[in-house]
Amino acid sequence: MTLQTLNAADFIDLFKSWKDLFAEQREFLIALDGKVGDSDLGITMSKSFAAAAEALEAEGEAAGISKLLRTAGATMARTAPSTMGTLTATGFLRASKAVEGKDTLDTANMAAFWRAYRDGVAERGKAKVGDKTLLDVLDPIATTLEAQTAAGAALSDALNATADAAEQALEATKSMLAQHGKAAAFQEKTVGLQDAGATVGSFLIRRLADFAASR
Repeated sequence: MTLQTLNAADFIDLFKSWKDLFAEQREFLIALDGKVGDSDLGITMSKSFAAAAEALEAEGEAAGISKLLRTAGATMARTAPSTMGTLTATGFLRASKAVEGKDTLDTANMAAFWRAYRDGVAERGKAKVGDKTLLDVLDPIATTLEAQTAAGAALSDALNATADAAEQALEATKSMLAQHGKAAAFQEKTVGLQDAGATVGSFLIRRLADFAASR
């Protein structure tokens, strides 16, 4: 039986899983970011997801999905006010509006979630696709989920296909020239490196897909 929906309790567990993921990948992200950034990415992500997971646990599933996502975004914005912390927080705050009133999320709702997440990050970060940022992974996540919705895919299958698309998109960032943040100062040096922000996006969706597959 392939999973069709995620509920509020699942989201609390998902954030715990994301917390573990960024604790595991902390050093890797610090090293990756250190090549062309200021090496704080691993610290930012592990700190913000740990705080969000704790806040969601305290909030409880009765809060519902939208409020949990709002709590996650607000907590992350407070805990990690760096660029990437702000962008991820903005994504969750926008996503919370897109799923307002939903008790469970199916493939179509998940597509709306990631579309809102992508748009929030694009507006806040003033980036466009091809600028070698988190957006280069968020855009294929949103469009793949929309295509999966149109094809009538079950949630776990849709997320798996989306995580694959995100990993291909991440690979493609290696040939791009950075246009934003500290990395932009290194322009030519950034060619050949996968973008650190896009790596976070890819990690998020792959863990979400694995999480859905294990339910």
